[in-house]
Amino acid sequence: MLTFRNAWWLVTFCVLGALGCATLAIVGGRLVRSILFSLVAAPFAAFRGIPWVRDHLQAPADPSLVRRIVGSAAATVAALVVFGALLSSADGAFSVVLGEIVPEVSVGAVFRWIFLAAVGGLSAVAAVYTLSAPPGLSTVDRASTRRLGVVEWAPVITALTLLFGGFVAVQFTVLFGGQRHVLRTAGLSYAEYARSGFWQLVIVTMLTLAVLGGVARWARRDRPVERNLLRILLGLLSALSFVIVVSALSRMYTYQKVYSFTGERLFVMAFELLLGTVFLMILVAGLKWRGTWIPRMTVALAVVMLLSLAVVNPEDYAARRNIARYEQTGKIDAWYLRALSADATPALAGLPDPVRRCTLSWIADDLEEPDPWYAWNLGRVRARQALDRVGPGGVGGPRDCKAADQFDLPKTRR
Repeated sequence: MLTFRNAWWLVTFCVLGALGCATLAIVGGRLVRSILFSLVAAPFAAFRGIPWVRDHLQAPADPSLVRRIVGSAAATVAALVVFGALLSSADGAFSVVLGEIVPEVSVGAVFRWIFLAAVGGLSAVAAVYTLSAPPGLSTVDRASTRRLGVVEWAPVITALTLLFGGFVAVQFTVLFGGQRHVLRTAGLSYAEYARSGFWQLVIVTMLTLAVLGGVARWARRDRPVERNLLRILLGLLSALSFVIVVSALSRMYTYQKVYSFTGERLFVMAFELLLGTVFLMILVAGLKWRGTWIPRMTVALAVVMLLSLAVVNPEDYAARRNIARYEQTGKIDAWYLRALSADATPALAGLPDPVRRCTLSWIADDLEEPDPWYAWNLGRVRARQALDRVGPGGVGGPRDCKAADQFDLPKTRR
């Protein structure tokens, strides 16, 4: 995805997801605790494996072989430097090609290479050491003692179920006919109402998952009445939690329609949708009393979520939605759009002046210098093509952004 997308936040999550997948592939882990253990064990293995690698490298080596290797490497570097400099000075076109291939040497670049080499070396050590001496995960995933009786867990789950039921009833009132009464009672506009509770509902969703996981793990189920009560209460709580997830998604979507779509908000909505899917999986698992597949399926769905976001190209999607709303209402958040990455540039290039000149000002400065061959990116290539079609006169600066203030949304978001 680093090759196709340029949005920094999406690239960051994709890199972290790739590292997490590599860790799980090397260490293993199939249940919650072993998956979390795998994510922590791999970084520690990088440092634990250094003495192990050193012991393997201390075997006696042939001194003559070492001298021949060092001499050959030195001769190769000297030949490339001398002949490369001569050929570069002999032909200007070849000098340009060579300059693109050979990275610029500076103090900052040297420290960056050293850092990347150290990180790459430690990653290789962690992988080799873990594959050679894999940690035992049987003790990590050992069965825990079910020590919570009905008296201990049932009142809490019952109270949460009733509380969630009341909240869901209000949500249905807002969505189906009683919107004006509820909002007049709360003293909020519909946009403020849609924005105000999203993050609280996300936290509620995550805490509910923790509660459900803890009760399902430690609650006793020796007698049929315990099993049936556990299944009913956890099922009801999961179903109500799913409705809360739908409410949170509806709030965020409504807020974005009123104000503006952003790539980050789309990511949060995708994450909340993932949590809602987990509640559905809990409902399915409760039918057969088998939920060991949920952690692995959650990891797989998280990977699918990241790949789907990358395919959708969220910053381009957000830009197009904002442009469509601008065509309908005449309002657009130009200050946000100009901070988008190269992924949104082709869409922004279709805006009229002076909004287009403002939104393209920052990305034009960022793309002024060509990228090295090892940093080739499809999003940046397409952005440069869009800027070429617009021409230098279609890109503005700070003065154009001041002129675009008349189209901007209020900074207070009211």
